[in-house]
Amino acid sequence: MRNSTTLGALVALLALAGNAPPQGTATEATAARNAAVAESLPLDDQSDFEDARRGLLAQLDGDILNPDGSVAWSVNGLDFLDAEAPDTVNPSLWRQSQLTAIHGLFEVVPGIYQIRGYDLSVMTLIAGQTGWIVIDPLLTAAPAKAGLDLANRTLGEKPVVAVIYTHSHADHFGGVLGVTTREALAAGEVQIIAPEGFTAETVGESVLAGPAMGRRAQYQFGAKLADGPENRVGVGLGAKLSTGAIGLLPPTRELGAEDERLLIDGIVFDFLDAGGTEAPSEFVFYLPQFRALHTAEVATRNFHNILTPRGALVRDALKWSRTLDAILTRFGSESDVMLASHHWPAWGAENVREKLRNQRDTYRFTHDQTLRLANQGYTMDEIAELIGEPDFAAGDFGTRGYYGTYQHNAKAVYQRYFGWWNAVPADYDALPKVEEARKWVEALGGADAALAIGRKAFDEGEYRWGATLLQTLVFAAPDNAEARQWLAATYEQVGFQAEGGTWRNIYLSAAQDLRDPPDTNALSTTSAAVLAAIPTVDLFDSLAARFNPAKMNGAEAIVQFTFPDIGEAITVDLRKSVMFPRKGEAEAPSALLTINRSDFNRLLAREVGVQELMASGAASIEGNPMALLALFQALDQPDPLFEIVEP
Repeated sequence: MRNSTTLGALVALLALAGNAPPQGTATEATAARNAAVAESLPLDDQSDFEDARRGLLAQLDGDILNPDGSVAWSVNGLDFLDAEAPDTVNPSLWRQSQLTAIHGLFEVVPGIYQIRGYDLSVMTLIAGQTGWIVIDPLLTAAPAKAGLDLANRTLGEKPVVAVIYTHSHADHFGGVLGVTTREALAAGEVQIIAPEGFTAETVGESVLAGPAMGRRAQYQFGAKLADGPENRVGVGLGAKLSTGAIGLLPPTRELGAEDERLLIDGIVFDFLDAGGTEAPSEFVFYLPQFRALHTAEVATRNFHNILTPRGALVRDALKWSRTLDAILTRFGSESDVMLASHHWPAWGAENVREKLRNQRDTYRFTHDQTLRLANQGYTMDEIAELIGEPDFAAGDFGTRGYYGTYQHNAKAVYQRYFGWWNAVPADYDALPKVEEARKWVEALGGADAALAIGRKAFDEGEYRWGATLLQTLVFAAPDNAEARQWLAATYEQVGFQAEGGTWRNIYLSAAQDLRDPPDTNALSTTSAAVLAAIPTVDLFDSLAARFNPAKMNGAEAIVQFTFPDIGEAITVDLRKSVMFPRKGEAEAPSALLTINRSDFNRLLAREVGVQELMASGAASIEGNPMALLALFQALDQPDPLFEIVEP
């Protein structure tokens, strides 16, 4: 039997000597792969560009600034896309990014307008009898305000009389304070309409899992990356996220699961519930007087995520396809135009029907083919390799994997039905990644041998294999500078080849973190403005998800929180291993904290300290203060910049 050290030495001798790995340039293998993509697709088709530019009325010509002077959106930051696709970008993704970068105020039909290209999402304005009805006011306030101001300057000023959140993702409600105010809401000057379960779902995505989602979202959206042909070119669903504070005003009405017709400022809305598709809480609507269908994020100009990389509940691809069929059968024959909360509209009844049909069958194809292969015994990873794509994806760019790919969506379908286990017994109780990595590196003959194999894979253009091996080496030896640089170079090539905008961002973000440790602020949706809209018991559930039994040093206790400004109380049953909150007062609490909910929001958002609140009289404690102290000391502070590419 050959000695592993000898084997490692022999492998090391095979490694090609050279300088530092390349950075920011496409290898011959990557250039060839991207050239092959260009040959395989009708990239010269201009119909999408004609639709994306149709109805342009006005554009912003300067950067959009936040109140503190920081740039929320650089209007000219994507001008580099006005060129031929370079070797460092998949040409199909380059085309999609060119389309999502087209910006301005657009007339969809007289009375319906869109603000596009100033955030990841699109804001729609409908002219009602007395004012604007705003659909999905972007992610942050500054672009939403700038877009509304542009519309008022161009079309004549109108007050905002209603805001509609189509679903429970932050890029569709976070900019609401740019189009209206808390005062206007309190005075009844504006109504806010959302789908059933909207408030509860924002809790799950924005608070309960917010820190981890925020860090993962940095990778998905390329938050640390600069814009440019060697870096971020777009997300597929849109150009990128705007930068600024995320806000939330609570809905004045959440529609039920049954479809409803509402008259909003003289405009008839026919709502169709779409919950459990792209978001757990979502609806679409039809505007009969305009013969216009708004599909929210259920049907956009790309294949969406069945499981988003940032993390979320796995979506139901079968229900998604059935909902699209319901939209098609109910509104398809009546719609002359289809618009959404991302991308650009489609005009013409036949065109609308065909796009809805293709969108429907994109999800059905992925669902059915995943289950067909699973029922033949293929594992999750094998199915991702075999899934392919439907025939119409070769001509309908709106079904290509710019945001959700067929490969990772097939894994999501598998996960929904079968869970995390891929039916490989060795993976059922596998070693933790770091321990496994150390053993693999040892088995390969040591770090030098593993690095040599990884470099050989890079030189041969086998980047997926090289990434697996080099990531294993970095997990085993994170201080190995040479391994980090070759892994970064490998991830970069995988990113350069990716058609999916999120895939590109993930790989290039990994390369960036390997070369420069993360030092940016994590994406966060837990500001006091967002917390203010969260039901109190749900807010305490999020605190319970931070409870660390190892830090619980006090005695078990019953702690009551009383919020005079909203007339609510929460009782916490504090135990050694669990913090359990419930609504209502306790009979004999060990400790009682009286504080306004508005101040409690500020406390949780770390905008004010408890001592400051106590000193000012804004908070008071009765009973045993040590019980309250034990509770707060047992709460972990989430790490918004936890490591991803190293242990």
